[in-house]
Amino acid sequence: MPFLALIAGILVLDQVSKLIVQMTMQENQSIPVLPGIFHLTYVRNPGAAFGFFPDRTPFFIAVTFLILFLVFLFYRRLPPEKKWQRLALGLMVGGACGNLIDRLRVGEVIDFLDFRIWPVFNVADMAITAGVILLAWEVLRSAAPAGEKKE
Repeated sequence: MPFLALIAGILVLDQVSKLIVQMTMQENQSIPVLPGIFHLTYVRNPGAAFGFFPDRTPFFIAVTFLILFLVFLFYRRLPPEKKWQRLALGLMVGGACGNLIDRLRVGEVIDFLDFRIWPVFNVADMAITAGVILLAWEVLRSAAPAGEKKE
C-alpha cells in the first residue's frame, strides 16, 4: 500500500471515529459493549500516552512535528524493498497525525476504546503501537545472525 494512502486511511478512520464519539456521547460517558470487558468511554487526554505529562500541548505539538519531519527524511532514504519498515512508518505517521489533529483542534486527544485493564485509547494509538511493534520486529529480524533463517 502506498505510504500516503496508508496515512490518509488511518487519518480518516481515526478522525471519523472520534467525530462520531464526540457527536453521540457526553464526555466521560461509558457505554458497555461487553460489560466489564470492553466499553466505549469518551475521555479527553491532555497528556502523552497513559496521560503522562498532562497539559503540555504546545510541547507535544512541537515534538510531533519534529518526529514527523525526521520520519519523512528516514522514509525517503529507505529502500523500496523494505516494505515492512515502510508499512510500520506509515502506521506510525498516520497515528501521530491523527492525535496531532486532536491537539491542534481541541487541545487534547480524544480517546474512547476502553478495555478496562488498560488506559482508554483510540484508532491513532492502535496504529502507532502496531507500527512500533512491526518496526521493532523488522529491526530485530534484520539484526539476526547470518546463519539464522529470515522470512
